[in-house]
Amino acid sequence: MFMHLLDLIMGSTIAKCAATDLGIQWAGWAISAALKTEKFYDLAGSGTFILLAHLSRYWGGTRHLRQNVQTGLVTAWGVRLGTFLFMRIVKDGKDRRFNNVRDSPGTFFVYWNVQAVWVFMTLLPTLMLNSEQRDEPLGLRDYLGWGIWGLGFATEAIADQQKWLFKGNPDNAGKFIQSGLWGYSRHPNYLGEILQWSGLWLSASSVMKGPQYASMLSPLFVWFLLRHVSGIPILEKQAMKKWGSDPAFQNYVKNTPLLWPTPKF
Repeated sequence: MFMHLLDLIMGSTIAKCAATDLGIQWAGWAISAALKTEKFYDLAGSGTFILLAHLSRYWGGTRHLRQNVQTGLVTAWGVRLGTFLFMRIVKDGKDRRFNNVRDSPGTFFVYWNVQAVWVFMTLLPTLMLNSEQRDEPLGLRDYLGWGIWGLGFATEAIADQQKWLFKGNPDNAGKFIQSGLWGYSRHPNYLGEILQWSGLWLSASSVMKGPQYASMLSPLFVWFLLRHVSGIPILEKQAMKKWGSDPAFQNYVKNTPLLWPTPKF
């Protein structure tokens, strides 16, 4: 009885994806801990997103148009962000998040497991969609969801590029960016990230029923992680430590929304 239940669970697309996700992160940890480097952390994360999106579509066996589009959008997100983050860490040489971590294998292992949870939770609506045999005609939720994803993709890509160019200009050494999209939100790249996964959930919800709607936790999880855990709090603390006494920065913080932009008149 137990073995039959185990076979059913492990035979499911979502369970196989979860096991694959964990295996990749553990392998990544073993290699990175041995080399005492965090250079492959973000690359492994985005690569796992891409791999699981395609594996779930393959294991799901139906490959409907909605599934193909969803998988393509996840791939586009992963290729762009993964490449950008890898280029950034190669240029900078290190990631400050890991200053007290890379030399501690046990703590490093926790970080890689957190990444496994992040990948699985964020990708859950896509995994559910790709493992769903039932199909529905494309409708408003799909087009609206893909439109939101497109807006988020453009926002994140433009914000990243603007900051990359700003930091690459020697004249901006020691300064903070407040131009472009950064003049409307102090973290427009994170806003783009939240929009993308919200849009993908909306499209995937077109074929969801009952308990599957609990996958709404995916975009909420992304928002919570970036807003309250690993993204904005860390960067805001670093910025305040660096520029907190600068009147120009104080004015920027006062007049620029933290995340969600508001119209400027």
